[in-house]
Amino acid sequence: MIPARYGPVLFSLILSGVMSLLVSGISTFRAVQPQQDWVSLWAGAWLTGWLVAFPAVMLAAPLARKVVARLTTKG
Repeated sequence: MIPARYGPVLFSLILSGVMSLLVSGISTFRAVQPQQDWVSLWAGAWLTGWLVAFPAVMLAAPLARKVVARLTTKG
């Protein structure tokens, strides 16, 4: 198994993968509609998007945590 200290990185990897998969799928479908090569277009868009999404999530997560902490109350 993966050590717990890598949990935030693994979380970011999975989150960015799932979100980029969904967003690229919707965007590709809207742009080209169902064509014979739709899946290959989606896969290419997803991999490109994931390359951008993963570092973006890694950079945005600490900021998002700070904003959430300021907007919520303890207890």
